[in-house]
Amino acid sequence: QVQLVESGGGSVQAGASLRLSCGTSGLSSTSYTRAWFRQAPGKEREFVAALWRNTGRTYYGDSVKGRFTISRDNAKNIVYLQMNNLKPEDTAVYYCAADKKLVLASMTTSLQYDYWGKGTQVTVSS
Repeated sequence: QVQLVESGGGSVQAGASLRLSCGTSGLSSTSYTRAWFRQAPGKEREFVAALWRNTGRTYYGDSVKGRFTISRDNAKNIVYLQMNNLKPEDTAVYYCAADKKLVLASMTTSLQYDYWGKGTQVTVSS
């Protein structure tokens, strides 16, 4: 059974950093494309970052490029999202996701991912 569990969220001030973790069981991180999405109240789920299966190539949404970094620890089967220079508009529930058959053109589409965590809240105050 696949389980994704996010942790590391919290309340911080603008300019601070947080590192989110996605603990994984039931699947191999290297065989699945891993991603982070976020959803703010009243808004659609938004693509944040992805780490492509096997190659490890990374992709980012325009709003987080240069500030966020996705990475993985293969030994621990954990995927991270390092978030620097946080802004109030980064406030959202952050979800990690995984999929084995995703094609590149569908990377930013949340509906294409088979597995999801329950999310962790990130709140950034000005």
